[in-house]
Amino acid sequence: MPELPEVETVRRGLNRLVKGATIASIDVYWPKIINNDVASFKQRLANHTIETVDRRGKYLLFRFSGGLTMVSHLRMEGNYFVMPKDEGRTKHTHVVFHLKDDRDLLYNDTRKFGRMTLVPTGEETTVGGLKKIGPEPVASDLTVAYLTEIFQKSKKMIKPLLLDQSKIAGIGNIYADEVLWLSKIHPMRPANSLTIEEIELLRHNIIDEMAAAIKGHGTTVHTFSNAFGETGQFQNQLHVYGREGEPCERCGTLIEKIKVAQRGTHFCPHDQRL
Repeated sequence: MPELPEVETVRRGLNRLVKGATIASIDVYWPKIINNDVASFKQRLANHTIETVDRRGKYLLFRFSGGLTMVSHLRMEGNYFVMPKDEGRTKHTHVVFHLKDDRDLLYNDTRKFGRMTLVPTGEETTVGGLKKIGPEPVASDLTVAYLTEIFQKSKKMIKPLLLDQSKIAGIGNIYADEVLWLSKIHPMRPANSLTIEEIELLRHNIIDEMAAAIKGHGTTVHTFSNAFGETGQFQNQLHVYGREGEPCERCGTLIEKIKVAQRGTHFCPHDQRL
């Protein structure tokens, strides 16, 4: 599943490509992707302009003229592409936004898990996980005081807590492994066992790692690519994720992979002790 850095990369690409473009018409080939009545969805967006594309956590927020917002969740393998009119459609293209400048904005999704929901702007927090989403992993939102409060209240293992979007927005499996390795914290440590020094270090690494991943255009896993069809490059900078059996960069101990809360989890058994 694309995590925050990948979704942010897509958002930036979409703003460069389709900001200011106007919808002429829409074709929907897999109706389940649209959470609204499909006919209404198509009719309401016709002749409206994409004013900008925002992001909250892993959700894209297409802001249209006329006070409309389309909430788009890419789920496992959703992608947006911009192509000349009537070109580029494949068997995995499920929604096509025909633009008035003779281009198409195509939504591709090999597993058909992605979803789009059209709501009045200002009501996007009523959609799915946006109802209870946590703060963004940036310095202004993710404070030490906030992390200390949520950690001290929880006996939950630290990794699944980091994955809980109602606690912190945007962190997924890859970056949870990375920030825990950077912080030398075992993924199964109870959250309430972390010291204030560990919390401060973990916060610093979350903020820095997410910013670095955005700068690297995200991590390419399976079929992820940005709005230009380009793959991310941050996988070349991963320290632990996907490196099972390879030596730890810090100590040389072989990286192990275990299951934590049903998620494949990579860690160094020497530096991240339980």
